[in-house]
Amino acid sequence: MERLRCAARQLPAAAPPAGCGAAAARSDCTVVANAIGEEDNKQDNSKMMVTEKEKGCTQKYIVKNYFYYYLFKFSAALGEEIFYITFLPFTYWNIDHSVSRRMIVVWSIVMYIGQVSKDILKWPRPLSPPVVKLEMRTTAEYGMPSTHAMAATAISFSFFIATMNQYKYPFELGLVAAFVFSTLVCLSRLYTGMHTVLDVIGGALISAVLLMLLYPAWDMIDHLLLTSPFCPLLSIVVPLVLCYNYPKLDYYSPTRGDTTTILGAAAGATVGFWLNNQYTAPAYTSKSFHLGFPLIPSKMVVVLARFFVGILVVLLTRWLMKSMVLGVLCCRYKFPIQDLEARRRLEVEVPYKFITYSSVGFTATVIVPLLHELLGLK
Repeated sequence: MERLRCAARQLPAAAPPAGCGAAAARSDCTVVANAIGEEDNKQDNSKMMVTEKEKGCTQKYIVKNYFYYYLFKFSAALGEEIFYITFLPFTYWNIDHSVSRRMIVVWSIVMYIGQVSKDILKWPRPLSPPVVKLEMRTTAEYGMPSTHAMAATAISFSFFIATMNQYKYPFELGLVAAFVFSTLVCLSRLYTGMHTVLDVIGGALISAVLLMLLYPAWDMIDHLLLTSPFCPLLSIVVPLVLCYNYPKLDYYSPTRGDTTTILGAAAGATVGFWLNNQYTAPAYTSKSFHLGFPLIPSKMVVVLARFFVGILVVLLTRWLMKSMVLGVLCCRYKFPIQDLEARRRLEVEVPYKFITYSSVGFTATVIVPLLHELLGLK
């Protein structure tokens, strides 16, 4: 990565991260970064000036290496909602139910611990300047540990561990793939200026330790999720209690909302797992449909059809439930739907996000498989 020289006016110490800054000593909302090198003062049409804006804050920087820029911007997206809402359902619809169940359980536990740890430790993110931040949404969050690093480590290695004995592929290939995936996401957090090296290493190590602790209990947890009569109740009540008792901060941080989203999606999916096992025959299983390698064209068509039909229904469910739940809460607490401050209140944010994303998880595990069966996508 190229070194950057940043010029910015330093302001006196201020409140915890909000708006432009994520550290006690905040910088001016405008940061101009120029690459150091021989071509500093030359005109180069291949360079690109990029401006990131949020809440009136502006960061300007010059991209001199498109490959690194797009590689790490893409890698950073692998730790965002867009990845979770596509990859996790894809494994359930097209690969193996048991693999998906294990990944979702590990992902939700790891992410909850990571999010809570941030707001307990309260370690600030890197100062800007000297770093240039390519993302603005998460600047209001604390930095340690990196939940991107935690999620990437948990998902990639839980997928590898869960599939290595069920699918025929070289062990070394699976291990390298998991390592490369998690490494790219970790490096992206450094490149985008959102975390320090310690944040990233700490997140990856915490995730690895949790994965090792959970692995011996995988089969027992999976059995309880599918057979225990208390599973649906506990799957809803426990996450709700955790969300309502999330650590309180002196200012608003999106960590509580993100945690509620994750636990809500996992809760809805878990209820779906139990319901499928108790009352309906699975629309497909690893025995009736095996992704396998190499993919033949006819099988690839079914895989893509399942994915696009499923993701369309999931996104429609998310939009519909967001509109309905938010509308009800607006009437209940008497605030306009455009009032972002009101939507951040505990009594609004938790039910709004939990109901919306638990519906998404339930739809992905129950409604979509039934729709696949009706459409003949077996």
